[in-house]
Amino acid sequence: MRSLARVLWSALAVSAFASGSPASAQDADLAKKLSNPIASLISVPFQFNYDSGFGPNDGDKVTLNIQPVIPISLNEDWNLISRTIVPVVWQEDIAGPSGDQFGLGDTVQSLFFSPKAPGPGGIIWGVGPVFLLPTGTDPLLGGEKWGAGPTGVALKQSGPWTYGMLANHIWSFAGDDNRNDISATFLQPFISYTTPDAWTFALNTESTYDWENESWSVPVNFTVSKLVKFGEQPVSLQAGVRYWAESPDSGPEGFGFRTAITFLFPKK
Repeated sequence: MRSLARVLWSALAVSAFASGSPASAQDADLAKKLSNPIASLISVPFQFNYDSGFGPNDGDKVTLNIQPVIPISLNEDWNLISRTIVPVVWQEDIAGPSGDQFGLGDTVQSLFFSPKAPGPGGIIWGVGPVFLLPTGTDPLLGGEKWGAGPTGVALKQSGPWTYGMLANHIWSFAGDDNRNDISATFLQPFISYTTPDAWTFALNTESTYDWENESWSVPVNFTVSKLVKFGEQPVSLQAGVRYWAESPDSGPEGFGFRTAITFLFPKK
């Protein structure tokens, strides 16, 4: 299964970069906006991830994250940016000989209040609440807990570079009393470089510290993206690899794969 998944992910990456018409140099600014998590730009990413090495049976997991980003203008000075992550998961033997599961995982909904104009030094920032919704369709796909906490992001864009940090912390406050409580900090430092012909090279980590179990999950991701157009529709195509620098004893190990397609809807 792992070998088949690697072949499928490689095929997705190759076909993605071979499709569509080339983007013009003027699209570099649009490509760069994608590196800003709170840009005033409607985008709908479909992000595929493959990871392996779960538990004693070296289980596999494939996740499709559907991640719409919707900016809402509140007034002349402020935006509200809605970022939603809805995971669709297929997994096999992630908890020993646990069989396979397919369905929805738990949804994470973030809301960022962000000034429309950058702050001193060109810093772009946003803060707000984050919510965990127990939408998992199987006990092994979700925590069966409601959660909430604060989230924030700060970044700077200088020439072709974008660098910054997104973070949140979620505490559970309701749900199944028989399931473990949740207290988790998420840290996502990121840096990217966008070329004049709309290629973007990005490096980040999506690290989570589980305070209940005192354990880190630290995947390091390197991705390459290209902005293309299908007719008049701008689309970002992405492929990359990740390495699990740290994970719990039952967590994933080694290398994983990522591909994504993002539909962009800039203001006309």
